[in-house]
Amino acid sequence: MENQIKQKLNRELNGFREKLPIKIVQFGGGNFMRGFTDYIIDELNKKTGFNAGIVNVQPTPGGSVHKLEEQDNLYTLFTRGIKKGEIIDEKQVISSIQKSINPYTQYDEFLALAKEEELEFIFSNTTETGIAYDETEDQYAGPHKNFPAKVTVLLYERFKHFNGAPEKGLRIIPCELIEDNAFALKDIILQYARLWNLEDRFVQWIEQSNYFHNTLVDRIVPGYPKDDIEIYEEQLGYEDRMMVVSEVFLLFVIQDVKNLKERIPFDQINEQILVVDDIQPYRLRKVRILNGGHTLMLAPAILSGKETVKDSIDNPFIGKFLKEAVFNEVNPTLGLDENELKDFAEEVFDRFRNPFIKHHLASIALYFVSKFKVRVLPSLLKYIETNQKLPLHLTFSLAGLIRFYQGNFEDKPLPLNDEQMIVDRFREIWLTNDYTKVSELALSETSFWDTDLTEIEGLKEAVAKALWEIDHHDIETAYHNFVQFYS
Repeated sequence: MENQIKQKLNRELNGFREKLPIKIVQFGGGNFMRGFTDYIIDELNKKTGFNAGIVNVQPTPGGSVHKLEEQDNLYTLFTRGIKKGEIIDEKQVISSIQKSINPYTQYDEFLALAKEEELEFIFSNTTETGIAYDETEDQYAGPHKNFPAKVTVLLYERFKHFNGAPEKGLRIIPCELIEDNAFALKDIILQYARLWNLEDRFVQWIEQSNYFHNTLVDRIVPGYPKDDIEIYEEQLGYEDRMMVVSEVFLLFVIQDVKNLKERIPFDQINEQILVVDDIQPYRLRKVRILNGGHTLMLAPAILSGKETVKDSIDNPFIGKFLKEAVFNEVNPTLGLDENELKDFAEEVFDRFRNPFIKHHLASIALYFVSKFKVRVLPSLLKYIETNQKLPLHLTFSLAGLIRFYQGNFEDKPLPLNDEQMIVDRFREIWLTNDYTKVSELALSETSFWDTDLTEIEGLKEAVAKALWEIDHHDIETAYHNFVQFYS
């Protein structure tokens, strides 16, 4: 019958009867963690015999771990996207979470996690604001709202229970999107140890027996598909209120400390899980190619009438413009292995083409100037320094940004969404009809770029030329005229 009530997802129904030993405590069970960390541990369990169970700790009072508990901490992960030109559309039940705890109502159960014999790892994703110090958490007694305070308590309870045994220290692997995330978390833990007057032996145990791994994570996990829920539910023979949708691409770069590879066989399940000595080159690669790719194609794409990333990369001109910019002008400035950069860029382009994710250009245009300054301008400057000439794609992209901030194009408003100071300053700049003057005023505005770009030989004239072409031709013709002029 069409309207027959489905049975709720549970372990008996799916044959997951064996309980796994608790090796991981996880703070944050939201969409990203369920489509990323929990999926990775599930793959390790199934393919390498890692045999690790997760306890999911709710990070905020208003969380929803009870929903996971109601379906035996199981959920369905749909993985959808493009890989090497082929459409991937898969689903699987993730069974790595063994228990979910709300520390605000189950505080004793939370503290008891410290006594787990096989506990070895802490994973977290509490958003970028989660790794922060809260001086109002001035008492050791909990429950605490602050995430680092919770971790400090868990570690101290473990230190006391095992009498500071060195082998009972943990590996802390945060996934929050801040630089040096593990070091930042460690510093705050030590602040709480001082604030709460915990003994020096505990501080020494933190320093000597616990290992903090900085990370870089990258995966788009849109989460629960509420807009298309009926389509997804038709594929299931059970009710699942915690299903998650994720893209195919996954990148997990972890800074090695004390031979992490010996503890988790990441290399056996995914070539894009990397345990490395230096994480910075991979952060640079992501910012300049993935984030920079979005940003450098943004103005040409919007000025040519495109609305989404997929529409843009599928367009013969914008797609070619993006690829040539990345391969010829961005990658050579990064100082990394050429083949690795090429493979990474191709994966990025596959992600841009993902038919299951609608990424609007207007959302990327948020704080366009600051994004360009961080993501694209360094590549432009490095290219000039290395080659003693202008990178024409990046220069045209910069001109496109300046034209974008005029506010209208072909009698249509453009999606300006930036600090009012920046919008107002561009409005002043565009009061003149002289493209050379517009170029000079925009490039010399150090509040935009932190440097005077008119000091770069030929850049002011090239941007002025590109601006003239953009206003007198369609974008593709404008670009080809611009390139021909400088060839």
